[in-house]
Amino acid sequence: MHVTVNGDRVELDDGATVADLVAARAGGHDRVAVARNGDVVPRSSWAQTPLTSGDAVEVLAATAGG
Repeated sequence: MHVTVNGDRVELDDGATVADLVAARAGGHDRVAVARNGDVVPRSSWAQTPLTSGDAVEVLAATAGG
């Protein structure tokens, strides 16, 4: 299936969840926020939130700066 992640079209396995996407795209980041089709997906729901073809996902990682 194809989804848009941070503006880029990517292919994922059928049945992929938000948790699968975060593990693949933001490995090592524990401060990540995800929105699917404009709605924030709570971290506690990532593993139970399936992605479907055509979804638009934003994966944002917090960074420290000054």
